[in-house]
Amino acid sequence: MRQTWVPVPEDSDFPVQNLPYGVFTPRGSNEARVGVAIGEFVLDLSAIWAGTPLGADLATGSLNRFMRRGPGEWAYVRERVTDLLTTEGERRLVEANLHRIDEVRLHLPVEVADYVDFYASEQHATNLGHIFRPGGDALLPNWKHLPVGYHGRAGTVVPSETGIRRPNGQRKGPSDPAPVFGPSVKLDIEAELGFVVGAGSTLGEPVSVDDFAQHVFGVVLLNDWSARDIQAWEYVPLGPFLGKSFATSISPWVVPLAALEAARVATPVQDPQPLPYLVEKEPWGLDLSLTVKLNGAVVSRPPYAGMYWSPAQMLAHTTANGASLRTGDLYGSGTISGPEAEQRGSLIELTWNGRDPLTLPDGSTRTFLQDGDTVTMTASAPGVDGVRIGFGEVTGTITS
Repeated sequence: MRQTWVPVPEDSDFPVQNLPYGVFTPRGSNEARVGVAIGEFVLDLSAIWAGTPLGADLATGSLNRFMRRGPGEWAYVRERVTDLLTTEGERRLVEANLHRIDEVRLHLPVEVADYVDFYASEQHATNLGHIFRPGGDALLPNWKHLPVGYHGRAGTVVPSETGIRRPNGQRKGPSDPAPVFGPSVKLDIEAELGFVVGAGSTLGEPVSVDDFAQHVFGVVLLNDWSARDIQAWEYVPLGPFLGKSFATSISPWVVPLAALEAARVATPVQDPQPLPYLVEKEPWGLDLSLTVKLNGAVVSRPPYAGMYWSPAQMLAHTTANGASLRTGDLYGSGTISGPEAEQRGSLIELTWNGRDPLTLPDGSTRTFLQDGDTVTMTASAPGVDGVRIGFGEVTGTITS
């Protein structure tokens, strides 16, 4: 087991087995650069490789230039940083470029190229089917044949702690004679993971499920804010639009795939067997545990391991028609929900579309989000050497 000389609290999200990437600005500077988190510190990678082409790619306001270098370079940097943090040889260089995380400003880690969101949890899809189609089939006929998704809006992906304005749009209740325009009254959350594409692909050439790790750089926490009333009126017959496109929050730290090797598990049995282009030789299920807090109170603990479609299958389906990948592409897993009531990853499920309000510790109740509410999501996973690694957090407050 490799030990770092940097002091790392026992319960830290960021042991040396993790080393997530982020973009930060140190105190007293106006220049953003790439770093990795270790314990309560962030190591300035642009300074470690100063004066080199790699250093120039790390001295930027996003991870994109570094990610574009591809998986060989990702592996080299990770191994080199691990050596620096676990040996004494260059301790002076490293210590000179460590900054306390609580003294830096964190930014959106990637310049998002395209954003796609999936619908990969069978339990979430089943719950919504029961809510909206009571007495009918919970899952639509295509659901177990392909990863259902929609193309979102890259320009409204925002970093953690960005205030979320309540969106306006058209809505029409079942008994309303006509639609009205105004602020959403069913503002919701969706607890998800986001997968960040580092290496692009060629237009016209699908990416195999087996090449997932050659293209995806790492994983973030993602909250796909959703206006359920706007969505319900607009999404037939096409799909989500204004009810989803107003804001999507992601965490500032990108956990590299290499840190998640110990978290890999098989996906649930897929029946019927998917078509050949979706069949994985080595499944990319992930044993992650999420926690969702509303105004500081835990309201859900969604487990990712039960997700029906894996991120490798989602990526293969995204490119099955020849669509190309670009550095900075982001795709969401869709809401993560488990079989138990306390494992549902959205308020529409937790309150069964408002029928069963949540009671918070202060005695107040919620069906959907009110102005001033703060939602915070965290996650952890098994890492190598028997440690647990974390993802930091993604948080947002409804401002109006």
